[in-house]
Amino acid sequence: MLAFPSGRMLWATYLVGAEFFLKGSEPDLPAVSTGSHIDAIPYSGKYDGVIGVLGAIEPINVLMRSGFKPIRSLEVIMFTSEEPTRYGISCLGSRLLAGSVSLAGALKQTVDNHNISFLDAAKSAGYAKNEDFSNVFLDDQNYSAFVELHIEQGPILENEGVSIGIVTAIAAPASIKVDFAGSGGHAGAVLMPQRNDAGLAAAELALAVEKHVLESGSMDTVGTVGILELHPGAINSIPSKSHLEIDTRDIDEKRRNNVIEKIHESAVAISKRRGVELLEFKIVNQDPPALSDESVIKAMESATQVLNLSRKKMISRAYHDSLFMARKAAMAMIFIPCYKGYSHKPEEYASPEDIANGVKVLVLTLANLSLIN
Repeated sequence: MLAFPSGRMLWATYLVGAEFFLKGSEPDLPAVSTGSHIDAIPYSGKYDGVIGVLGAIEPINVLMRSGFKPIRSLEVIMFTSEEPTRYGISCLGSRLLAGSVSLAGALKQTVDNHNISFLDAAKSAGYAKNEDFSNVFLDDQNYSAFVELHIEQGPILENEGVSIGIVTAIAAPASIKVDFAGSGGHAGAVLMPQRNDAGLAAAELALAVEKHVLESGSMDTVGTVGILELHPGAINSIPSKSHLEIDTRDIDEKRRNNVIEKIHESAVAISKRRGVELLEFKIVNQDPPALSDESVIKAMESATQVLNLSRKKMISRAYHDSLFMARKAAMAMIFIPCYKGYSHKPEEYASPEDIANGVKVLVLTLANLSLIN
């Protein structure tokens, strides 16, 4: 573990790949922090996360060069494994920093597709010293605020010609795994009235997901069947097994959970009606959404006014490290436009002008928050 000049510890050196700071005149006060991640999914772009790391380092340099004297220290965090690519756990670093006891325990048995454990990977990178991952949990007094700069990952800002998005809430997903089992059989020999088709049960449930999401009446409620697998997977064989993985998201936890309950009711009804067995209906994760803090939002609005930049309050439907940092500090996010809303693909792009605007807003926001005694 490395020590901050402020006297705090560098929490989870195996979670934080880089750390930059500007010491405040009252370093024992909870610091103001910013940052993001640099990991990415395969065949992705160059801006998701990275802008929030490089764009966080620059404000610290600007404020240092200008001779700015904050009251609260300013700190930059680079999180590991925001994407669930290697270990299947999204926002692994920030989730653990936020104090996930269940994750701290699960990581001891977590392995990747090559059977390399998380602990071994952390040790090989020179980070982890032992198996007690709970020693990286943040205290409630470590940070007074956390601000994350990020591309929008959607087309709204570009389409409306708005420079800055001020995120007021982050939707959180619930992930569901569903398995049906039918009797299968030859596609030609088994007549339609005698079939117990697990594939059709899965197809019906996929349509039920869409139905229940639309019935919520909110544009903020979304549902996706991202995985649908059939067994044995032959054109001339009636599916005897089916597997679905469903993602449901909302900024309203109660509304999202109501959709999940309706999906479960549909799964049970479909299995009975089609004569198939519902082998599993498992909620893999069910994270609560996060609301941005009004004090951070006001600091952002003030920054856009000083810079004469147009702004729009909006929600984020994508996961971010900010979702979990909100459990430990007042949180909000700065969005900047990205080309056609593209993200998680090579065409992902943000212009130098838009990046500069986001960094400028971040500079003033951090400065304002650091002067709150």
